[in-house]
Amino acid sequence: MEKIAVLIPCFNEALTIEKVVHDFTKALPTAQIYVYDNNSTDNTAELAADAEAIVRVEPRQGKGFAVRQMFFDIDADLYLMVDGDDTYPAEAAPKLLAPLRDGVADMTIGDRLTNGTYTEENKRPFHNLGNNLVKNSINLLYHSGIQDVMTGYRGFSRVFVESLPVTSDGFQIETEFTIHAVDKRFRLVEIPIDYRDRPEGSNSKLNTFSDGLKVLATILRMFRDSKPMLFFGILAAILFVIGLAIGVPVISEFVETGYITKMPSAVLATGVMMFCLMILITGIILDTFVRSERKNFELNLHRIYDEERKRRALSSQVRNQANEGE
Repeated sequence: MEKIAVLIPCFNEALTIEKVVHDFTKALPTAQIYVYDNNSTDNTAELAADAEAIVRVEPRQGKGFAVRQMFFDIDADLYLMVDGDDTYPAEAAPKLLAPLRDGVADMTIGDRLTNGTYTEENKRPFHNLGNNLVKNSINLLYHSGIQDVMTGYRGFSRVFVESLPVTSDGFQIETEFTIHAVDKRFRLVEIPIDYRDRPEGSNSKLNTFSDGLKVLATILRMFRDSKPMLFFGILAAILFVIGLAIGVPVISEFVETGYITKMPSAVLATGVMMFCLMILITGIILDTFVRSERKNFELNLHRIYDEERKRRALSSQVRNQANEGE
């Protein structure tokens, strides 16, 4: 039988967690609902247990830690991750799982932005600005066309989960999912969904500015790690232009008079150009390592896909034998 796991990382969601668990139990009757309580100071865990969810505790504070532990602990064929704040519709869950089940996607994205419901419901204008900034940055750097990068409503195949090294500890985890998918060329399918804002009395744990800066830092870090030649090439180009601006008057003076009187500028220009060359060489070396790592990743991915095919074939065989026995 196909195993579906609904993953709900939670921190102080007592107002909504029962409804979320009941809604997803109704939408996916055969799924197991997991709630990972992330040091809540209210009775989130007790209410989730009363709603018959499987409740576990993640003591390290941060959504990234909770999701990381979920991926370590839970074995399933299909995974669906959703926030516990009742902002995402449970009735969309089958649509998010269908492309994974059909083998046309490795990750599905609950797209809040395409139909405009997020902009209408969300009363925090800087959140909309931040979403667009992050989306446009990733689409520009990775030549993708994703509409909603920051959504917390996603479906994953087993292959995607087993291939993902979770390194973020907080809300940057959604950005990490997206960058990993586009950088490693996984198949993505976006499913437009209706978004509803938190009910009255429920407060967001996301700090627009501090968490926004962390997300941008995550993009910059993953850009550096995945595309070092481009990253360090841009830095080298900036230094080259600066060095040229400083050095051109020195060279012009030497050509015209045969002398150099602007010694500080000459020394500074030489230093900047040397630093530019060092940065460029660093990018070339790191790019070689990244290309090698990418090849190793592809080979490991072939192995994971092969194991998944064998596992599915065995499960299908067991089901057929059980049906014949009946």
